[in-house]
Amino acid sequence: MFTGIVEELGEVTAVEDLGDAARFRLRGPVVTEGARHGDSIAVNGVCLTVVEHEGDEFTADVMAETLKRSSLGVLTTGSRVNLERPTAVGARLGGHIVQGHVDGTGTILDRTPSEHWEIVKISLPPDLARYVVKKGSITVDGISLTVVEVGDEHFTVSLIPTTLALTTLGLKQSGDPVNLEVDVVAKYVERLLGDRARGAGR
Repeated sequence: MFTGIVEELGEVTAVEDLGDAARFRLRGPVVTEGARHGDSIAVNGVCLTVVEHEGDEFTADVMAETLKRSSLGVLTTGSRVNLERPTAVGARLGGHIVQGHVDGTGTILDRTPSEHWEIVKISLPPDLARYVVKKGSITVDGISLTVVEVGDEHFTVSLIPTTLALTTLGLKQSGDPVNLEVDVVAKYVERLLGDRARGAGR
């Protein structure tokens, strides 16, 4: 489990095409400290497994399904990525509960800068819209953010200078894809209420 508090802005140092998968080599001095084979690290919000670890770099295999359903498929050598290690039991939950299981992708639609923050408008896939609420939590490229406004096909988030400086959202432009993970609590509530309604119908 993750919290959506990005630990560092890493870099893709190599991408190897494996046919039905890809192997990424990524640099991240913070997240690789003490890393071992089999550990989990979130890369732009996608939970990946460490295959090899050497120095401040690690490799991770990404299956074709993940490449298709997330924005990892557009990463190339030199791409910057958000990195986070799983939260430790007993640690502070600084963001919200993040699984690292991307629900879909959105696109940066617009950026509106102001003196102390920036409003970013992001497209919202129709099948995810029901899980996104004003002032609720959403994960964008692995970053725990608060929804400012939400429509049927988009939502906005407000980014403080720290987020702009230390994550990929300070670098991405209109048209760039981002990974989205909605609040898992909303999905469980929907499932439980649906089961109850079906039971009542019987």
